[in-house]
Amino acid sequence: MNTIHQEAVGDRFDRQHMLHARERSWAALHGIRERMRPGISEDEAKAEAAEVFAALGMERLWHPVIIRIGSNTTKTYRERSEPVRLGENDIYFIDLGLVFEGHEGDVGDTFVIGHAPQQQACAEAARELFHFTANAWHREGLSGEALYAFAEQQAQAMGWRLNHEIKGHRVSDFPHAVHKAGDLGEYGERPADGLWILEIQIAHPTEAYGAFYEDLLTLG
Repeated sequence: MNTIHQEAVGDRFDRQHMLHARERSWAALHGIRERMRPGISEDEAKAEAAEVFAALGMERLWHPVIIRIGSNTTKTYRERSEPVRLGENDIYFIDLGLVFEGHEGDVGDTFVIGHAPQQQACAEAARELFHFTANAWHREGLSGEALYAFAEQQAQAMGWRLNHEIKGHRVSDFPHAVHKAGDLGEYGERPADGLWILEIQIAHPTEAYGAFYEDLLTLG
């Protein structure tokens, strides 16, 4: 698969629309965060998310809404959650793939409610590791493969376990899937600005909780 094919876009692609989709997706994520409360289940949170999306004018989902609570924060998007409810002192993450103006947004972040300092440290570490890795892309022009090798080294140095199944992916005007671009972590070239999602998922090396953060790799 050549570089041009892996970074192909559709006829409707517009960078400003990509940035708009990103901004609206972050607004949606924080709208869901405001509704998270002790006792809520993942399915209940997903149902309430639909009201947030409607208020923001979302056109459609391009991947299912993922909300993970407690021990489910160690699971990847392919794994089924165990039935849990958000505790008084607990961790959760939100992962959204939304379409606005025909373009794909994909964002994710982890939060803690109540007093859970170890889980809070995990959430902050996922954000920090994302920014360390994104800055390496900015500064050194690393390939997708090299970015995830860098992320692995950094995660170990920080005392966390990087989930190797999560390797990032393409976005574009909907649907990016027609380009079959593959994973960022398997891309041997420097990723172009505004086309790739860097995903970071970490877990505590021995305890049953983790954290997730993702955003668009962009120079803007």
